[in-house]
Amino acid sequence: MSAVVTELRLKRAERVLEVAFADGARFALPAEYLRVESPSAEVQGHGPGQKVIIAGRRQVGIMRLEPVGHYAVRIAFDDLHDSGIYSWDYLHRLGSEQPRIWAEYEAALAARGLSRDPVRR
Repeated sequence: MSAVVTELRLKRAERVLEVAFADGARFALPAEYLRVESPSAEVQGHGPGQKVIIAGRRQVGIMRLEPVGHYAVRIAFDDLHDSGIYSWDYLHRLGSEQPRIWAEYEAALAARGLSRDPVRR
């Protein structure tokens, strides 16, 4: 696909990353969504069927964005997860397919009796 990002805007208070692409697409991606769909091996696993369902991240925020060449960004979350490198293509896919991906995530949580809310200790 070779998506090209023209703007990244972190809105910390809203916990949203706004992304604009050269093809005119614009997405507002919530931090929680980016965190639970991290492209890291910790979340995606090392092969098909190994994806981990991450619960309790409703309140997660983004601490910083780190450029990775001209093709991606590393996102550091305030739960200390920072190993995912989000390529422009991956961000475009997350934006384009957000309704379906989010519905699948919520269904996976429900099937496991998990919640988006953090566990209170």
